[in-house]
Amino acid sequence: MQNNQSGDRQLPKIVIPAGDYDRLMDLAGSAERLAPDVADYLTRELVRAQIVPDQQFEPGVARVGSQVTYSDQQNGQQRVVTLVWPQDGDVSKNRISVLTSIGAALLGLRAGQSIDWPSPVGGARRLTVSDVRDAPVTGAGG
Repeated sequence: MQNNQSGDRQLPKIVIPAGDYDRLMDLAGSAERLAPDVADYLTRELVRAQIVPDQQFEPGVARVGSQVTYSDQQNGQQRVVTLVWPQDGDVSKNRISVLTSIGAALLGLRAGQSIDWPSPVGGARRLTVSDVRDAPVTGAGG
């Protein structure tokens, strides 16, 4: 992978499991009125993602339920967060909703990948994922 030095950096390849894709697209659509910037960003990320059947989804790729360790390239700070559905979000417990710009940016990434994301404070920032721990396998999604 190489970066485009003449402006925009190349976006990393991301993978989304089919079982999450429809729910994520519905979520982005329903959030369009209340949080249009985040909804648009999430939609853009989903549209460019490779969608794979759940049984072919590889371990170590960030999805809803994954624990992700990443560093903010602007301040060097490292964080460990769990990606969750909006109703389960709780920043004080490091449970980050996929309906936030940082949550949407982390979806589909694996260790070693970096992405620029639209921070609500301070403009565009770059993050790099250093570890992804897989979501525990559960029964029916929901």
